[in-house]
Amino acid sequence: MGRLFGTDGARGVANSEITCELAVQIGRAAAMVLTENLEHRPKVMIGMDTRASGEMLESAIAAGLCSVGADVLLLGVLPTPAVAFLVKEYGYDAGVMISASHNPCEYNGIKIFQSTGYKLPDALENEIEAIILDEVKTPPVMIGGDVGRVTRAEHAVEDYIQHLLSTTDTRCDGMKIAIDCANGSASVTARTVFESLGAQCIVIHDKPDGVNINRDCGSTHMESLQKCVLENNCDLGFAFDGDADRMLAVDDTGNVVDGDKAIAVCAKYMQSQGTLHKDTAVVTVMSNMGFFKFCDDNGIHCERTKVGDRYVLENMLEHGYSIGGEQSGHIIFLDYATTGDGQLSAIQLLRVLAHTGKKLQTLADEMEVYPQVLINVRVSNYGRVRFADDKEIKNAIASAEEELGDTGRVLVRVSGTEPLVRVMLEGKDQQKIRELGESIAEVVRERLV
Repeated sequence: MGRLFGTDGARGVANSEITCELAVQIGRAAAMVLTENLEHRPKVMIGMDTRASGEMLESAIAAGLCSVGADVLLLGVLPTPAVAFLVKEYGYDAGVMISASHNPCEYNGIKIFQSTGYKLPDALENEIEAIILDEVKTPPVMIGGDVGRVTRAEHAVEDYIQHLLSTTDTRCDGMKIAIDCANGSASVTARTVFESLGAQCIVIHDKPDGVNINRDCGSTHMESLQKCVLENNCDLGFAFDGDADRMLAVDDTGNVVDGDKAIAVCAKYMQSQGTLHKDTAVVTVMSNMGFFKFCDDNGIHCERTKVGDRYVLENMLEHGYSIGGEQSGHIIFLDYATTGDGQLSAIQLLRVLAHTGKKLQTLADEMEVYPQVLINVRVSNYGRVRFADDKEIKNAIASAEEELGDTGRVLVRVSGTEPLVRVMLEGKDQQKIRELGESIAEVVRERLV
C-alpha cells in the first residue's frame, strides 16, 4: 500500500487530508505520468459522486490537469464504473473519479483510470506519489494557448445507461423491485435503468443533498431496504453504495444476499451456460467459508486474493477468468466491465432469476453461510504501521487459531481505505468466535490505539 494511494485510490477527510492543494498536485502529477509518451494534447475526464466536497475537489484536480496542458471533460455526478466505461468509450487518455465510495460524507477520495478503463497499477501510482512527495520530477507549466481547456459532457449519464442496458437480453416485466441509491451516484441512473427493463421500481434514498450520502442507507445500512421490500411485497431489492460500484441484494423474505452469495448464484448459472471461463470464480480471503464449500460442491474452482477489488481484477486479467469480487458487493463481470459495477451486478442477477424462473431466496440458499464475526478497531496512523510486527497481536491470533483448529479461521488485517484494523473470525460456534474475536480486538486496542 502506497503513501498516498490505498487499495482504492487516495482517500481521507476532505479539506483536511484530501486537500485542494493535494488534489492540484495529484492532477499535475497524474497528467505527467499518464501522458508522458503521448504525441497529442492529453485528454482527461473527471466524474464525482454527490458529496458536498466533490465540486471543490473537481475544480482543484481540473486546475492541476490544465496547468500541465491537459484538456478536461467534466462528467458531473455519475457512478465510478461509468468513468471506467466512458474513458475507453470516448477515447480519453485517463479518467478521474472523485468519491469515497461507502464512507460518510466528510470523506472523499481520488481514484484514477487508464485509457483502457482499468485502475492504475501500483507502479504508476508509485510514480505519481514520487513526483508529489519526493519531487523526483517537476511537471511542466504551460502558458498561453498551451494551457488545458475545460468542457462539460452533455450525454455521459445517458451513454452509460445505454451501455448497462446493452449487457442483457432480459426483461423484468411484472417484477417489483426496491432500489436504495444511498443518496449517491445511483440516484442519477438506477430508476431509468431498471424501469427500462420493464420493472416496477420503488426507489428510496435518491435525494442527495451533499451530506446524506450513505447516511443510514445504501449497501452498508440494509435495514431500510429490507423494510421497503417487505412492506411493498417486492420480489427483491438492490442497495448500492455512494459511487454505485458495489451492490447487495434483499430477497422477498427480507434476507440480505451479500456479494459472496451473488457471486455464487451467478457463477453457477454461468457455468451452466458455458460462460464461466475455466470454471473459476475469484474472491478475496475475506469471503465466507461457505462460499468455498459451495464451489467445491459445484465443481467450481476458487481463486483467493488479498483484500481489495484491484487484486481480484489482477488475478482475473492474468488468468482470463470472467467473474470475481468481494463479500462487500464489489463484483466484476469481466465480459462487460473493467471494474466492479453495482447496477451491472444487479442486472446480471436479474438475468439468472429470469432464465431459471427461481426466486432469489431459493438460489441464494444453495450456499450455506458460516457464522462470521467482524470487529473494526480504530487505530492511530502509527498503529497501522506497527501492526505487522506486533508480537502481542501475533500471539493473540495464534492462540485463537489453535483453539478453533479446523472448525474455523482467523483473519486480522489493516484496512486499505480507513484507519482500522479488521478482526474477522468464522466458525461453527457463534459464541466462541465472538469471544475469541473480542479477545483479539482488545489486544489490538491496547497495542495500537
